[in-house]
This record gives sequence, structure tokens and C-alpha cells, in this order.
Amino acid sequence: MTAPADNEPEQRYRVRRARTADVRHIRGLLDGYASQRILLSKETVTLFEDIQEFWVAETVSESSAVGTVIGCGALHVMWEDLAEVRTLAVAPEWRRHGVGHVLLSRLLRVAEELGVVRVFCLTFEVDFFERHGFERVQGTPVDTDVYAQLLRSADEGVAEFLDLDRVKPNTLGNVRMLRRMGTTSQNDQDDSRQPN
Repeated sequence: MTAPADNEPEQRYRVRRARTADVRHIRGLLDGYASQRILLSKETVTLFEDIQEFWVAETVSESSAVGTVIGCGALHVMWEDLAEVRTLAVAPEWRRHGVGHVLLSRLLRVAEELGVVRVFCLTFEVDFFERHGFERVQGTPVDTDVYAQLLRSADEGVAEFLDLDRVKPNTLGNVRMLRRMGTTSQNDQDDSRQPN
């Protein structure tokens, strides 16, 4: 299914928790961006292991009960007060239709529900994340005790967060960004003026 043209009525979509059956669609979105070195590839087994962290956007149609997955994103908790937005991807034909915004907003709400006060991302899409209240950061924004604990994680994303030498080839060109929860972004303010 393609995104609506500018002169067509807006196609509806919804955001929901991902299910195991969505992994093949998440894999497809991820592979498209990984081949362009925009996102890091992940093993399919890792996607299954992490499915509970994922949310997907899917089309809603009156003619079909089953929607098409058009976007995905995950929130990975790293520490008591820290989580990372991962694998935020939108089908190319659905970019600039608000899908990424809606997915990120859901992930940030989940972070708040969990009590996370800082959300990290590693991205090329700096302008997008800045519009959502993220700021560029240098170094690793955790104290030495937490850093030592995070070093014990086998998760590659945690290694990227810590900026370890072994993952630097994966992260070249990416910008490290952080949002402190409880702050509002321009997009948050725009959302608060819109009816539910």
C-alpha cells in the first residue's frame, strides 16, 4: 500500500504493540535502511528476542481487517533512569506523513510510564529528533558506577551508547542525542492543541 498523494484524503494508520508475526515486516524495513547504512542491521533472532520492546504503525482500511506495517520503533531500557529509542524506521513512501512522529511519541510515553527520565538515540536524523526535544550530547551521560555496570551488558546497543571502540565502525557519522523527560518539544506543544 502506498502513502496518499498530496491531493488525496489522508490514509489512516494506527500504532500498536508489535507481535511476533510482525518481525518479517520489521526485518524488511530494517534491511532497506541498513543497506544504505542509515540503520544498523540486526539478526532476525535478535528482533524476535526484542519484540516486546517494539511498536509498529500499520494501515487501517475498511476493506481489510489486517493492516500493512508501515513503520516500527523500539524502546530499550538500559538503566533505572535511561532508555534508548532503537530501530525507528518508516516505509519510504510513508515518510513525511507523521508516522515517525507518532511512533516516537508513543515510545516516549512508554518511557514516562516506566519512570525513565532520559531517552538516548544514535541517529543521522538530527533535525527530526531535535523537533522532539532531543539535544546533542558528547561522551556518555552516566556516572562511573553505572558505566561500569553497563560494560557488563552483552547488548550491542549498550556498547554503542558507551561509545566503545569495538563498535565505532558501526556508529561513524551518527549523532548522539538525549532527551530529558518532562521537557516539551515543539511537536509536543502541537499535539496538545489537537483534539484526540
